[in-house]
Amino acid sequence: MSSRVRPWREAATVLLTAGGGGSGEVVAGGSFDYQLLLLRRSPRSAFLPSAHVFPGGLADAADFSPEWLPLLPPEPRCSGLPGGASAKAPLFAAERPELGAAALPGEVAFRLCAIRETFEEAGVLLLAPEEGSASSSSSASPASLLPPERLPPPAELSEWRRRVQRQPGSFLQLCRLLGCVPNLWALHEWSNWLTPVGREGRGGRRYDTAFFLCCLGQGPPEASHDEGEVTACQWSTPSEAVELFKSQDIWIAPPQFYELCRLCNFSSLRDLHAFGSKRALEGCERWMPVLLVASDGHMQILPGDELYPEDPDLTGEKKPILTSDKKIEELMKGANKLHRIVTQNLNHVSVHVNIRQKYKHINPLIIDSKAGNSADCNSRL
Repeated sequence: MSSRVRPWREAATVLLTAGGGGSGEVVAGGSFDYQLLLLRRSPRSAFLPSAHVFPGGLADAADFSPEWLPLLPPEPRCSGLPGGASAKAPLFAAERPELGAAALPGEVAFRLCAIRETFEEAGVLLLAPEEGSASSSSSASPASLLPPERLPPPAELSEWRRRVQRQPGSFLQLCRLLGCVPNLWALHEWSNWLTPVGREGRGGRRYDTAFFLCCLGQGPPEASHDEGEVTACQWSTPSEAVELFKSQDIWIAPPQFYELCRLCNFSSLRDLHAFGSKRALEGCERWMPVLLVASDGHMQILPGDELYPEDPDLTGEKKPILTSDKKIEELMKGANKLHRIVTQNLNHVSVHVNIRQKYKHINPLIIDSKAGNSADCNSRL
């Protein structure tokens, strides 16, 4: 939140999945029985223009407001992480003195941010009835949305959406009006990505983003774009999204592509939910990719890779990127510890992983590509 302390903006996003598969394609021995929400950013966006992304956006001071406290559901999970404070990603554990001593902790505020932004960008409300918040927030089963009769008429809800976009603090007022609580604990910590320093050096926009997983046990809710930041919404299975990327129908940034390949491990929503809710108790690691520019493309080197610096420069004050005169094929040959995203052009991307993930996380799934396909996940462990 304070640029003097952190050279990046803080944000949150959610991998929002809902029951109901797509075309029934078979992956890892079974058909997907769920879909994932993707939003197309406006071509006028200063960051990732026209990219397909998960719903989310910048954290606001209103997300940390102690005024939320009377409305927040109790945490149903065991208190604390097995690894203690060290198991929390820095984004959740960071102190923010500029927000005051009463500010909500990061693990709550960034969930609020992701829920608020999902409403702003896609019109989907991840709320639970206040009177049933404990059971609605349970991690034992996928979450449910409010029944239509609990919501205002569409025109009134659209006006609330515009109001929250203008003033994020209005989201608290909407929850009070509806007698509902943000379904915080339906969001499970999934990953934490820090935008790398690019070729432009320190001047580019950088984000420290919390990625959450939320599984809805019902069919995909209606989503609508806001005609501002977002120009289209679509529900797709993870495999469908990867195929659309490979065919150049959509463009997906490397972190989102990596996470899509992770989701491809799970054809069942219940299996995904069970894994995500249990794994989240282990903690979360922040990843800052380090850019390596080769003669015929570039790589994003991730922690655990043999080329990852021992002491990476998070601020970009020093040498921001690595360079090599070699081709990507040469750099890949003979490598023993791989954790990298290789990009040869915008739609020719591959993920290579053969390390064991920390905090019991899962590697991206191998996606077998036909000849001529331009993207794949290559996970070997």
